[in-house]
Amino acid sequence: MKIRDIVNREIVNLKNCEFEPIHIPGSIQPHGFLIAIHQEHHTIDFCSENIDKFLDTNVKTVLGNRFSDIFGTIALQSVIEYLTENLSHSAKLLKLNIKEKKFLCTVHISGNQIIIEAEPELEIKIQTDVYDQTARFLSYMNDTASLQELCQQVANGTREITGYDRVMIYRFDKDYNGEVYAESVREDLEPFLGLHYPHTDIPVQARELYLKNLLRLITDIHYQPVPIFTADDGNHDKNLDLSLSILRSTSPIHVQYLQNMGVGATLTISLIYKKKLWGLIACHHYSQKNISPDVRLAAQLQGHFITSQIDIRQSNEEYDLARKSIMAVEKLNAYNFPGTENSFREIVEKPELLEICNASGAAIFFRKKVYLNGKTPSKETISDLANWLTKYTKNTLLITNNLSELLPENLSYIPEASGIIYQSLSIESTDCIMWFRPETISEVNWAGDPTKAIIKDQKGLSPRNSFQLWKEIVKNKSKIWLQPEINAAKSYVHSLQKQIHLVVVTQEEERYRKLNEILKETNSELENINWISTHDLQEPLRKIQMISSRLLGRDDEKFSEVVINSVTRMNNSANRMQTLLIDILKYTRIQHIDQSFEVLNLNEILNEIVKDLSDQIEEKNAEIVIDELPKSIGILFLVKQLFSNLIQNSLKYSKENKPLKIHITGEKIFIGKQEYVTLKFTDTGIGFDQKFAQSIFNIFSRLHGQEEYKGSGVGLALCKKIMMVHKGTIEAEGRVNEGATFKLTFPQEEY
Repeated sequence: MKIRDIVNREIVNLKNCEFEPIHIPGSIQPHGFLIAIHQEHHTIDFCSENIDKFLDTNVKTVLGNRFSDIFGTIALQSVIEYLTENLSHSAKLLKLNIKEKKFLCTVHISGNQIIIEAEPELEIKIQTDVYDQTARFLSYMNDTASLQELCQQVANGTREITGYDRVMIYRFDKDYNGEVYAESVREDLEPFLGLHYPHTDIPVQARELYLKNLLRLITDIHYQPVPIFTADDGNHDKNLDLSLSILRSTSPIHVQYLQNMGVGATLTISLIYKKKLWGLIACHHYSQKNISPDVRLAAQLQGHFITSQIDIRQSNEEYDLARKSIMAVEKLNAYNFPGTENSFREIVEKPELLEICNASGAAIFFRKKVYLNGKTPSKETISDLANWLTKYTKNTLLITNNLSELLPENLSYIPEASGIIYQSLSIESTDCIMWFRPETISEVNWAGDPTKAIIKDQKGLSPRNSFQLWKEIVKNKSKIWLQPEINAAKSYVHSLQKQIHLVVVTQEEERYRKLNEILKETNSELENINWISTHDLQEPLRKIQMISSRLLGRDDEKFSEVVINSVTRMNNSANRMQTLLIDILKYTRIQHIDQSFEVLNLNEILNEIVKDLSDQIEEKNAEIVIDELPKSIGILFLVKQLFSNLIQNSLKYSKENKPLKIHITGEKIFIGKQEYVTLKFTDTGIGFDQKFAQSIFNIFSRLHGQEEYKGSGVGLALCKKIMMVHKGTIEAEGRVNEGATFKLTFPQEEY
């Protein structure tokens, strides 16, 4: 049978390393061997070249044959039972006796292949030592308070179990830059604790593999990769996904990186928190080193202990902070602030406002006024910030510890306001609250210059080879706002918005109170004027009418025609004035109506009005037709006045020498669930232009001269006011020389 290797020989360098297919290298490390058997018919499809170093066989002998034929039925049965129990290879090891040799195996499925990785059983640490150390670890979960203390104990315990020269707990930030968070190191070695490593040291695809395969081992950094072989069936795309493999060969770039660090062997354990790579347990040895699979699992278990405690430890640390912030909010809410704008000065001066989120300064910006406390920028700067942040956030929220990133053109605020929590208090204005933190100039210790993570020399691009301490001075940033502080700030914003609402309502109430006082004074004056106009003015009018009537009625005196015309005009004017005063009195009295509503028989009311106006109806040769009308709710005397005014209005504006017809109809209607009674008064008089349909209801509004049609101009205005008292409406529709229709709508409500 013809065979070939599946080694990935694509040229990998730092220009294309982010696309390096590190999951299909086609080779393994030499401290164990790998075979892959087909999941269904159990033929051996892949085998590492070094199988002859561990067993009395070779690649050509095993490829294409059934696993049981080469390694025995018992070995195959053990593999099948292992997979049937659905146990992860990282949770339990499979022990196989193959040709009288003992191997510890990890087994997993990749595609349609069962991958078996076998290593000779080593006796580096006896099993009881491993479990004793693991048991001790459980005790220091209770002896440590903070997450960092726990990580330090894990570093110490892992180094004791594994025997590596250096064990680091490596924690990532949001950009995957790493920090040595805890460390246990051989005394003669330089400590790395507190050093930072750029995200480029661990590329994206490597981080993805750390999420899949939680344990990674390199026993000798100078190893020669062992190729994996398969039958040459003409399929040159044939490969084997080794993402979950323990023996998988390492990226040559990573190997070079470790060589530059002087490392001889490594063990890496993933720390997964909330399905993300939180950090790593990174074990370094400065010579060759291998540990048994049992010891690896014990070390991996310690990693699980860390991740299981992250929530608890972080929650404990955050709880104390949250408790203090919530107490500050509760104290601030307990104060009884007045409903005036001056309350914002009182609020901002309370120390609890700063304690809410451990800010060094705060500002409330309300109606273009700035209220300050603590270390803050100037009022002018805060006003500018409020205007800019309103537009930038669209009246929402902004939280940052590096405001200069967003507003680089103006750095005058940096000393007091490098960090800011901004919250708009209105969707329509620049009202807002801001909490500030000052610039905190910090020093970050990097393991080498992060800007030189990739170097160029005569050989081309390669990983950095300098890991000497490199200090970075970080400016323009404040201390980071923690989530409990942000939550407390958001919580208090709701209280502040309530205070703003109280201020606005109080001011509106005060404004309405003053307007009400002015209105009362005005109404009092109007009532005085009304009394004068309806009583005091009528007395001289009656005297004018009386004197003019006497003069016109005397037969013993001979007056000239000019005098008689003048006195007649004076008498007519006085009569019109009296009519106007009476109508004004009717109009003004409506606002003082305090009479209960009742069910009215509209037909009876109209018949009574027709009887009272019979002389005018006969004079105008008018016909009034009244349909059967529904009963309605209203105030009796006002409805009488309303109907009388409408009928008299039709009689007044009838055509000269032509009979007039007034037709009154009505019905009940429903709009939604609301019941209404509608009436229509339709006449065949002179009508009006529809453009005046609204203005005819204005008081003193007249479409015709006094000489043509007598009247005060109050009648229809009075009708509208009566309908307003009934919470109804009146509408007019006119047709010049054809007539007019007045539509009344009465809501049938319980009063």
